[in-house]
Amino acid sequence: MSNTGDRALDETHESVYEQYVLDVRIVETTGAEEPRYRFEAPDHVGVVFDDAETATLYADVYFCTNGFVEEGTGERGVPPAVIGAGRAVLAAYLLTRPGIDRDWVASFFGKKPHRVRKYVEWVRGQADEIRAGVTERELG
Repeated sequence: MSNTGDRALDETHESVYEQYVLDVRIVETTGAEEPRYRFEAPDHVGVVFDDAETATLYADVYFCTNGFVEEGTGERGVPPAVIGAGRAVLAAYLLTRPGIDRDWVASFFGKKPHRVRKYVEWVRGQADEIRAGVTERELG
């Protein structure tokens, strides 16, 4: 016999954490477990993150690459559009991958961790400018 109290613990709730232009958004899922954050965009496989900061960084990378397709790159691959977008965008993308932290990215590029922070700041700023430009042109 099922108890309605047990069902309430299993329920998950979704809400939009961040809505961007061009139908891109971060959806927060809450329930019995810790909150999770899913990136959604047209023609893009939903990617789930443990924290909002990583999910929003992923969205910023998405805008800096004019959108990229994750599907088909494999579990350890990097989408070609991310590589083509430059070092800062690649560094930010790598930071969104499980098990990779700022020190690992700094070592990968042969840079100090503060330089990786600068890369992330640049990506976030670029993404903000791109989204503002879309809004000004009323495209999104």
